[in-house]
Amino acid sequence: MSKVIVAGVGMIPFTKPGANEPYPVMGSVAVRAALADAGIGYDEIQQAYAGYVYGDSTAGQRVLYEVGLSGIPIVNVNNNCSTGSTALFLARQAIEAGVVDCALAVGFEQMRPGALGNVYTDRPSPLEKFDEECDKLIPNRDIPLAIRFFAGAGMDHMQKYGTKLSTFAKIRAKASRHAANNPLAVFRNVVSEDDVLASPTIMPGVMTRLMACPPTCGAAAAVLCSEDFAKRHGLSTKVWIAAQAMTTDTASSFESGDMRKVVGFDMALDASKAVYAKSGVDPEDVNVVELHDCFAQNELISYEALGLCPEGGAEKFVCEGDNTYGGRVVTNPSGGLLSKGHPLGATGLAQCTELVQQLRGNADKRQVEGARIALQHNLGLGGACVVTMYRSN
Repeated sequence: MSKVIVAGVGMIPFTKPGANEPYPVMGSVAVRAALADAGIGYDEIQQAYAGYVYGDSTAGQRVLYEVGLSGIPIVNVNNNCSTGSTALFLARQAIEAGVVDCALAVGFEQMRPGALGNVYTDRPSPLEKFDEECDKLIPNRDIPLAIRFFAGAGMDHMQKYGTKLSTFAKIRAKASRHAANNPLAVFRNVVSEDDVLASPTIMPGVMTRLMACPPTCGAAAAVLCSEDFAKRHGLSTKVWIAAQAMTTDTASSFESGDMRKVVGFDMALDASKAVYAKSGVDPEDVNVVELHDCFAQNELISYEALGLCPEGGAEKFVCEGDNTYGGRVVTNPSGGLLSKGHPLGATGLAQCTELVQQLRGNADKRQVEGARIALQHNLGLGGACVVTMYRSN
């Protein structure tokens, strides 16, 4: 099986809906940036995987035809918020299995303002089973569904472990400090813990508006190749994927009566265990993490699912500063979804871009000193979770 090198990454600045270029422009600019970063032309790409959530069929072709018309297989991918990392997963599999030597993963999203919702209302929702479980546990239909999901998960953690609302505010404030050094983030203004707590309430006692990520437009891409291909073409082999796992829901998501599990705690737990086992890396050896902080509440429960701290230990982890520079492991140096933004199809590849730059030592003011091992966590309800371990020479 081939060692999979991340040869090039590219990303455009994320924007609020309405301030963006059309998706073919965003996606093609990110692809060209990844190709330039790798040092190869589009004619070297043998397969491409294009991820997006809100768009018509073959939008991937529409993006990539702006870059070239080479006749290669182009696969369109939609796995909710884990779409970008699913495209990465498929590209990595094709190379590792020896099907191709060089593949492209691109993710893009042209979003609308406001809360997420179903596009097709004349047929069953893919989240129907999740909605039913949420209705049992958080029966307040006046609150948008995604907020109920993740606020409910936060509430479960608060009730079980005594976690305070201020701890979620600390996570959001940390995200803003990190994003201040990221020129590609949509929000670069620094907010304090008090600012977060004073923002409008969206679920009483559990969540304020600043604890939720904003709808965002953007694109990101990555070029993957085999080690042999990289050496033949004189490409950098500095960063590679040491292990990767994708999981989907098990019975515990719907039978546990625990909103943390409804929103993917066990998926993340299982995926991270598989990645640690395959890579031979322990959680305490990880230097930098990009994880799926669609809400501050999900960042907190993800610390535990990924083994960065013991279950029930996340509040201590946050309050002691172990999630930022000078602590045990820097989480979301990019600013995360909370500040960098969350264009659904692009998020997983934006996380990849940040971690590759960190492992190359090219992250400028965000650089995590001595970063050699990086972990990525990308979650989509419905559901899928992709966890990826990157290493560098």
